[in-house]
Amino acid sequence: MKRYIMLLMAALALSSCVSLKKIRYIQDASDKQNIEFLNEAISDYKVQPGDNLYIDIKSLDTKNMNPFQNAPSGSYQMNSDAGIYLNSYNVSDSGYIDFPVVGKILVQGYTVTDVKERLQKVIDEYFQMTTVTVKLVSFKISLLGEVARPGAYQVYQSSINIFQALSIAGDLNEFADRSNVKIIRKTKNGSTIHNINLLSTQVLESPYYYLQPEDIIYIEPLRGKNFTFTAFPYAIIFSTISTTLLILNFLK
Repeated sequence: MKRYIMLLMAALALSSCVSLKKIRYIQDASDKQNIEFLNEAISDYKVQPGDNLYIDIKSLDTKNMNPFQNAPSGSYQMNSDAGIYLNSYNVSDSGYIDFPVVGKILVQGYTVTDVKERLQKVIDEYFQMTTVTVKLVSFKISLLGEVARPGAYQVYQSSINIFQALSIAGDLNEFADRSNVKIIRKTKNGSTIHNINLLSTQVLESPYYYLQPEDIIYIEPLRGKNFTFTAFPYAIIFSTISTTLLILNFLK
């Protein structure tokens, strides 16, 4: 009897473990091979209505450049999310930004680099020796589900891939289903849902490997999560079994 109880306890303990095959990323990559994967980064992202662009113009002619300067709004400084938002140019539903002196400029469908070059040409018609800087500041992603720190995160770089995004949120926990990660992406007509497998190298060539603004990453739990050590009352079961063993030994 005692032997069967011990075997039962061992089986319960093993059932609480998550297989390493369900945790390791890109498992089919060989450590002995140099594999190159081609992909397109966020630099090819096209500006869309609702985006916010931070535009800064520098020139030696500081007096005449005043209309182009973005002064902090109220108490909001540029080192805060609110300050960056309030000092940026919002892309209208028709795809334009309203720029001082110049007027409306079409930016929808252009990359950030394209917008910079277009603005540079326009500003050069008014002033000489100017430098135009354009940055996409409405780059926010959301991570939900089986991550250490779920939430919305502002991205302060030109591109970010799925693994970098997961690292910001503290990585996936051991109960995350790495083979079925959902990415919800905003489109012109609504949203699309795409599944990617982080266990395979194919994710490196996926069009969803590099994230886009407003992407939502949802990580589902493994099917057996409800029966894992943290969710199942193993402590109570082990305590009951231990008590039973003590009683049996006492009665012998």
